[in-house]
Amino acid sequence: MKITDLLVRDGIRLNVNVSSKAEAINQLVDLMEMTGSLKDKEAYKAQVLKREEEGTTGIGEGIAIPHGKCDAVIKPALAAMVIPKGVDYDSLDGEPVHLAFLIAAPNTEDNIHLDVLSRLSVLLMDEEFTKQLKQAKTPDEFLQIIDKTEKERMKKQEGKEEKKQERNCKILAVTACPTGIAHTYMAAEALEKKAVSMGHSIKVETRGSGGVKNVVTDREIAEADCIIVCADTNVPMERFDGKKVIQRKVSDGIHKAEELILLAESGEVEEYHAKNGKKEEAHLSTGTDKDSIGHTIYKHLMSGVSHMLPFVVGGGILIALAFLIDSMSVDLASLDPETRSQFGTITPTAALLKGIGGTAFQFMLPILAGFIAMSIGDRPGLLLGIVGGAIASEGKSGFLGALIAGFLAGYVIVLLKKAFDKLPESLEGIKPVLLYPFFGVLIMGLSMKFLIEPPIGALNQALTNGLNSMSGTSSILLGFILAGMMAVDLGGPVNKAAYVFGTAAIASGNYNVMAAVMIGGMVPPCAIALATLLFKDKFTAEERKSGPTNFVMGLSFISEGAIPFAAADPLHVIPALIGGSAVSGALSMAFQCELMAPHGGIFVFPVVTNSMMYFVSLVVGTIISAILLGVLKKKVN
Repeated sequence: MKITDLLVRDGIRLNVNVSSKAEAINQLVDLMEMTGSLKDKEAYKAQVLKREEEGTTGIGEGIAIPHGKCDAVIKPALAAMVIPKGVDYDSLDGEPVHLAFLIAAPNTEDNIHLDVLSRLSVLLMDEEFTKQLKQAKTPDEFLQIIDKTEKERMKKQEGKEEKKQERNCKILAVTACPTGIAHTYMAAEALEKKAVSMGHSIKVETRGSGGVKNVVTDREIAEADCIIVCADTNVPMERFDGKKVIQRKVSDGIHKAEELILLAESGEVEEYHAKNGKKEEAHLSTGTDKDSIGHTIYKHLMSGVSHMLPFVVGGGILIALAFLIDSMSVDLASLDPETRSQFGTITPTAALLKGIGGTAFQFMLPILAGFIAMSIGDRPGLLLGIVGGAIASEGKSGFLGALIAGFLAGYVIVLLKKAFDKLPESLEGIKPVLLYPFFGVLIMGLSMKFLIEPPIGALNQALTNGLNSMSGTSSILLGFILAGMMAVDLGGPVNKAAYVFGTAAIASGNYNVMAAVMIGGMVPPCAIALATLLFKDKFTAEERKSGPTNFVMGLSFISEGAIPFAAADPLHVIPALIGGSAVSGALSMAFQCELMAPHGGIFVFPVVTNSMMYFVSLVVGTIISAILLGVLKKKVN
């Protein structure tokens, strides 16, 4: 049913002069009665007024659409009125109403008034259309303007539907990032929204920290026209053998969603083939076939870091709680030096927690090295990496040694695979259970003991001594730099470099570095949220709506919440975020704040040394970045 089927000449009045909202409604109801659509004018008017009590129907932009649905209506109808001088209608935007439409609907289940209200609202969003209606000289001209506009819109919509049907394709996608916290789901949402808006069906499998969700089935893979894989870590690829697959970084899923959907739509995508058709050989090379060496190394490193994090977080918080319990239970000043040196294990509860946390900590470096190796050499690399990481943990090379062990183990497996590739096929089954473990562990053990441990152990000791000796200006400068790096690319390589340095410092017993790193990652989202509240004219309506949610992300230490804002205006937003983060990191160092857990945000504040000043550092940095955003960003229309 068209709008012009409900609006008749007798239901239109132009050049009306009314002094109040009540008078405007009275005249509109009189017009509606003249259309012959009412059997009880007063009952209908009462329903319209009741609806106004629930909330004004003055939708803004000089338009009002009052309506009523009740048994007093015989048939659906419209009445319209043009008020050149305007009338105060309690509109949402406070502006006077110049154009009013009244809707009458019978009390039936079809809710036809909602359908009319929807289509009428869409048409009235066009400023040129409403301008023409206000300038109409006669009711007939008023009707002609509506009829012409509605027909044009319906024709355009039909064209869009036909075009959608012509190009509709079935797309599957997989998103995964090293930490599996934010980028994974942001890329999934961006791809879903863009695909749907372009008329395609899509299903996105997310491989995040909470596990694999929305898993694509074999049948869906078989029916898919194209598969998009946006990942910075390895995902199972052998299932896509023979299908058209686009492989990109997870950040491309966030920032280049339209480009990826258009490429999938074009069909000009190469088929993916698993190497030798074997599951264990099915690797994902993110980006393109020309993936850079730097990004390849970053991908393998982040695979190890993401698997290591739960051990560091769980163990670190338990150890920090042990220290907190001892600090609240005993008077350290009254203890002899020997007992004081056992701080963290003095009370039974603290000793229990520290023992459990310490056990989790022992797995940190083996897990790091193991999953770096697995990222490079598949499952056979896991054993070699864990062995190398354990040797580094027991020796003096520590975090740096485990890092090198992970890469060395992965590439040892790659070389062993090539070396054993020419063995008879009958020996294929003993490679992963005998040949790779024996020769691999032997090579790793000898390499770690005689090649890695001596020089890296000395270097690691020098770095640890250097960090321990930092005080005053030098430590404040370090905090300033590391926290500023956390805001440079918000989860990218620079951010991760600072983060890995912080976790390495924890392994070495320098907890003030991690405190500066975490607070540097918390400031950007919090500053964005604050700025959207203080400087509303510097952000779009959509940004203002989503801005406050960044408080939650920032306080949870999820820097990625600021990415959409930084991507929209990087030249102004990123410098502002870096400024506040850097100041927070410097203040954290100056106040000698320490943190044993590499994640958790505000939830681990109770176990931060000097937590009150740590919170002050966060607030100061947030305010500085928010003010810089207000100064640097330009006003939006």
